Amino acid sequence: MGLFLIGILGLSCLSTSIFKQQNQALAQQYIQTIKHRNLVIDLGNGSKTNAQLTYPAIGKGPFPGVLLISGSGATDKNGTLGFVHKNGPKPLTPYLQIAQYLSERGFAVLRYDKRGIGANFTINQNVWGNATINDLIQDADKALAVLALQPEVNPNNVTILSHSEGTIIAPRVAIDNPTKVKNIVLMGAMAQNVRELGYFQAIYLPLLYGEKVLDHNHDGLLSVSEATKNPVFSSMVGNLTLVLKQNITSITNGSTTQQLNPQYNTNKDVYISINNELKPKLVEQFNSLSVVRPGEKCNLLRPLPCPIWIKSHYALESTLNIIGNVPPATSILILQGENDTQTPLQQAFLLQQKLTDKRHPDHTLITYPNLGHQFYPSSQWSTGLGPYEQYVLADLYAWLEAHSGLSHSYVTPTTMIGANTSSLNTNTTFSSSSSKR
Repeated sequence: MGLFLIGILGLSCLSTSIFKQQNQALAQQYIQTIKHRNLVIDLGNGSKTNAQLTYPAIGKGPFPGVLLISGSGATDKNGTLGFVHKNGPKPLTPYLQIAQYLSERGFAVLRYDKRGIGANFTINQNVWGNATINDLIQDADKALAVLALQPEVNPNNVTILSHSEGTIIAPRVAIDNPTKVKNIVLMGAMAQNVRELGYFQAIYLPLLYGEKVLDHNHDGLLSVSEATKNPVFSSMVGNLTLVLKQNITSITNGSTTQQLNPQYNTNKDVYISINNELKPKLVEQFNSLSVVRPGEKCNLLRPLPCPIWIKSHYALESTLNIIGNVPPATSILILQGENDTQTPLQQAFLLQQKLTDKRHPDHTLITYPNLGHQFYPSSQWSTGLGPYEQYVLADLYAWLEAHSGLSHSYVTPTTMIGANTSSLNTNTTFSSSSSKR
């Protein structure tokens, strides 16, 4: 009984302490800890884009600089996940979250809208619809030059921090600017070409989900009715009814229309073969993504990626093939969620292996159990959406602090488990356990 009472008292004191800390934090939100300045970046050929620099509220600097390069899609500088409504809930802004976190702790961070993208997903069709990956790489080069010119920034101490598609761009910018980039950070890293990753996302993963989750009798069949209603499966393949449609030619007038084959009637509990019927349809849909159709608009009403962008990616050499060309003086940090369904964990392992093989002197990989592509708790099948976990940002800051001259050494977070150091002492792989944070 005595131990039980002590335990209750301990919990009471702990919760009181936490409550006081939360109250203190809330009560001091009005205190300015960062400043910002809006900028415009000239991308050339008449295109310009909006940017913002955030930096510490106190101190003359110059501060270590960070250039933030976003992931794929019509992404603004905040990485806004959803429309902003006047009286509605505010959408997530993960890139703004990173910028504020780092600027509060001593960094000047520049982030920018993608070419052709404005506030609240306004899109310049001519610019965005014709953008290629090479355009985006050149845009990052220009943004790096703008960052280095800011009086608050130390141009000799710059990190490129990238996410998803940005991890294709960051190594290339570092290779092109060997004396200007001190570090690169790859979050949700892409090692293979977009073609291989697209195949994984659009074909392999839904087929695996169908096999493991929807094929209850383990006979290679799934119920069309059940699959159509399954939200996870629908997030992978879209509208299954549309996927199963086929061109039907009229006998009477010879015209061709798209109709649902009667055998796939979702009102009946009919079954389709995962490999013989579903897979060919998914392959057909995937192959159509890179087909450029004259006059077709590429905007948010078109949920699929822009064909011109996809074709440019297909022609690009994989990051795995060029990562070894990152200068040895440029340190590399890779952060990867172990439940990432968009850029799977194996992508990070491939990059780590290539860097080790090339004997790059300073690269680190940290993986996070149960986190997905947005570094938020996720299942093995779908990406959870929410703010970046604080312990991920803490790991990011700790590494940057040590590699930007704000501290003398990189101290491995005490929550890291299963540390495995390779033959080169600075090449380290960690698995981070969120439950210990």
